Amino acid sequence: GERAYADLMDRLWWKTTDYLYDREEHLYYRDSRFFDRREPNGKKVFWSRGNAWVLAGLARVLQYLPDDDPARPRYRALFAEMARRVVTLQGPDGYWRASLLDPTSRPAPETSGTGFFIYALAWGVNAGVLDRATFEPAVRKGWAALVHAVQPAGMLGYVQQVGDRPGDVGPDDTEAYGTGAFLLAGSQVYRLAAQSAR
Repeated sequence: GERAYADLMDRLWWKTTDYLYDREEHLYYRDSRFFDRREPNGKKVFWSRGNAWVLAGLARVLQYLPDDDPARPRYRALFAEMARRVVTLQGPDGYWRASLLDPTSRPAPETSGTGFFIYALAWGVNAGVLDRATFEPAVRKGWAALVHAVQPAGMLGYVQQVGDRPGDVGPDDTEAYGTGAFLLAGSQVYRLAAQSAR
């Protein structure tokens, strides 16, 4: 309940955004080392999980920031802008690849970024921040992809390992944060389905 924490968060969020957010692509660089790097197809390097953390983080900020907070419209606008961009980068199979602008360089599915994106997009629809008709199909397609990546023994595969950039991933790769993203996504997809059933 101490305003100082919200003020600090707000100051640091926008300081980071001013530095790392690409206003043409509507995506965040992982850090300044990537400003001049390019993928094999010549596009800029934008890491799926890194951007998914940001979009999920925006959803969390909007959940906890008071409705009358003067900073709220700015967060909401950034969330919607990123969501509109991210949804265009989803693969036909429902996954986002590790490299958002060069999916063919690392064609394997990647579930940690996909999980955080699905969580954020589903939350946005549930909260009335994102248009249901536009975003629900992407959420449903992404959720089906995530479920498909769960192996018979219950392990979520295709989770890119700890890193700081797009990387290769395989069906037996898993990490706790991938499972966490899956559970967050599931919690919002469940709410979305419950609302649709009404």
